[in-house]
Amino acid sequence: MPHLFQLFLNLSSLLISISSNKEPTSYREATSYPKWKVAIDLELAALESNHTWELVVLPPGKKAIGCRWVYKIKKISDGTVDKFKARLVAKSYTQQQGVNYHDTFSPTAKIVTVRHGAEEDGG
Repeated sequence: MPHLFQLFLNLSSLLISISSNKEPTSYREATSYPKWKVAIDLELAALESNHTWELVVLPPGKKAIGCRWVYKIKKISDGTVDKFKARLVAKSYTQQQGVNYHDTFSPTAKIVTVRHGAEEDGG
């Protein structure tokens, strides 16, 4: 019987651990946990230091594009938590090409380019 009780305790602590390290689904939920508040503050500080946006007066008849928070728990290869990551993202489904933006850019590198660059560096 003690073995069964120990199994129950182990399972209970596992469930508590999993539930305390779940990704929030709302800003209100995220801000109720100190670790997510820190992640949000770090993201806002990074956005400000990188001069990501500029506050301007919205032209008449135009609507601002909304944003939302995305939360992710980053883990290392053994499954332990590395960090809590919060990202502020635009609600891109409300944007229209030619109205809200003109070009899109996604940095990519071909493996040949990476290899060639490494060879020039002596790698």
